[in-house]
Amino acid sequence: EREYHANRNAAPLIDVSPLYKYLVTGHDAARLLDHVVTRNVGKAKVGQVLYTPWCDAEGKQIDDGTISVLEEDRFRMTAADPTLRWLHLNSSGHDVAIEDVSERTAALSLQGPNSRAILQVAAQRDLSTLKFFRLTNAQIRGIPVTISRTGYTGDLGYEIWVDSAQAVPLWDALIETGAPYGITPAGMLALDVARIEAGLLLIEVDYFSSRHALIEAQKPSQLELGLDCTVATDKPRYNGKDALDAEGRRGPSWQFTGLTVDWDSLEKLYAEVGLPPRVPTQAWRMSVPIYDPGGRQVGYATSGGWSPLLKRYMALAHLESPSAAPGTQLRMEITVEHRRKQATAHVTPLPFFNPERKRA
Repeated sequence: EREYHANRNAAPLIDVSPLYKYLVTGHDAARLLDHVVTRNVGKAKVGQVLYTPWCDAEGKQIDDGTISVLEEDRFRMTAADPTLRWLHLNSSGHDVAIEDVSERTAALSLQGPNSRAILQVAAQRDLSTLKFFRLTNAQIRGIPVTISRTGYTGDLGYEIWVDSAQAVPLWDALIETGAPYGITPAGMLALDVARIEAGLLLIEVDYFSSRHALIEAQKPSQLELGLDCTVATDKPRYNGKDALDAEGRRGPSWQFTGLTVDWDSLEKLYAEVGLPPRVPTQAWRMSVPIYDPGGRQVGYATSGGWSPLLKRYMALAHLESPSAAPGTQLRMEITVEHRRKQATAHVTPLPFFNPERKRA
């Protein structure tokens, strides 16, 4: 709980080094990435960071991550799953070098409302002009770093990229500098609640990679995941373009959205067995059926929990498109005293939490 509240009231420091990281360089580096991902990499400027998914030829999502434009022909790509082989498979005929730098590049995520103040002291420079999804080079106590205004909490935040040999001294420097600002080392349990509040997807929890899915029904498209804004309409070719174009014309069959459980409905279910209402103390990750008022299953939730900040029981869910309109009343399965019940829930647009300071 202390780590979670640091996300929203102070500054959590999170080790995100386990991300896979690839350096893509050469004359055709942008061309290769433009072929692999759905964002328009060719239009990105030096110093810009793109959040982007990538998909297979059928338009089904493989993974998502970021692409940082370090120089005109030098890019850093991050991924949740190993992606080196996929990049090589798509690089035929390109003048490009692809290097796995996962082990030698560390990354620390400093998030929360006090993150900027801490970094400005640590780096001894003004970061107020560093825009959302932009990066800059700096030094922290003589350690060369790259600072990007990115993160996975849906709040004001930064990620600091550094040579792995300097990661521990950098961590210590940030902890020391941030002590007066409430800096708090934080882990995945706290991060899970924050990313659900922000409506952010987690691979193998909220969706299966098309490379890991066992059946076709487990493979989602970017449009079904609500990532329409990441599908470029201004570039001629990329993996999955034809399939995504066709799906865009007919509309996706499923939609990824938020659900808010009605408190009075939840309270009534517990009162029926003589208990006060209980909410999960940690975010849960499992498939939970969602029904329409007539009892027909229209989708499933994949993760959820109680938001201490918003004071609501929230969930992320995949719903059939006709049932996904904001405000639609549905029912979510809840287990009360070992018995399956159904609580009223309402479709809620994502994100649940979107503070102005994130982009300001």
